[in-house]
Amino acid sequence: MQYKVSYIKNIQFFAGTVNMTTILLIRHGENEYVAKGRLAGRLPGVHLNEKGKKQAQTLAKVLGNEPIKAIYSSPLERCIETAQPLADARKLDILPRDGLLEIDFGSWQDKTLKSLRRRKLWKTVQGNPSRMEFPDGETFVNAQMRVTQEMEMLSKMHGPKEMIACFAHSDIIRLAVAYFIGTPLDLFQRIAVSPASISTIYLGEMGVRVFNVNQSLFFDFPAQKPKKKK
Repeated sequence: MQYKVSYIKNIQFFAGTVNMTTILLIRHGENEYVAKGRLAGRLPGVHLNEKGKKQAQTLAKVLGNEPIKAIYSSPLERCIETAQPLADARKLDILPRDGLLEIDFGSWQDKTLKSLRRRKLWKTVQGNPSRMEFPDGETFVNAQMRVTQEMEMLSKMHGPKEMIACFAHSDIIRLAVAYFIGTPLDLFQRIAVSPASISTIYLGEMGVRVFNVNQSLFFDFPAQKPKKKK
């Protein structure tokens, strides 16, 4: 818990030195699509699993006493459910924003990642995403433009030194972080954003500052598959 508290104190200290809006980009908690390696996309009815609900409660405990002025969220259930405990703690409404919505993966939606990795377009997704347009969906270029314009708009709606929380999705947050730190879109896949993690960005007339990325309260190293015995 001491680690979590020091994280918040660092945010407050840095926020007091800049004339910018503090934006907490928070990925939704775990759900069965994440747990089973399936692409949920914009499917309705994808809810947090038990682990995800605990993650949402922990986020509320860590951030509940912070001076958050507004809570924005992707309209999808998994983001709303992650934001709800914090909204209850802060006595704030959750304000859905289409600019924070998941990428439209088109016909790739509801497919397993294992099956998608066998498709020819998977190499484009991983190596040259700036050229990728999902079948019957949108492009990474358009998704990045959408979320960064949304964040610029929100920063102008709020005064300098105000703090807001935005609940969104892995790729959406990674695209935003890549844009604001000047990383080419084709390299955004190198950025990790774990479930229920916090990435902090400052926006204002003075420019942009990226304070941290993927600050996770629940980090686990990926499990290594045991080697088969010969």
